[in-house]
Amino acid sequence: MSKPSMGVAVPHDVDLSEACWRKSSYSGGANDCVEVAYLMGAESVGVAIRDSKCAWGPVLLVAPSSFAAFLGDPQLR
Repeated sequence: MSKPSMGVAVPHDVDLSEACWRKSSYSGGANDCVEVAYLMGAESVGVAIRDSKCAWGPVLLVAPSSFAAFLGDPQLR
């Protein structure tokens, strides 16, 4: 039950109930940004991304290398 993402399988049925969501300190008090959670469980390695104003809504799951490429940080690749 996974879909390929840049050569890495990312599970799409991951339990996010205990995910530690982070939001940039630059976001201030407004809820107009995204939150990320790094997933490092026994069955999953990836990054979950969600809209901070709709935390109960859909979540995008990507491979760590895909997230690093999105951020443009060569040290994270």
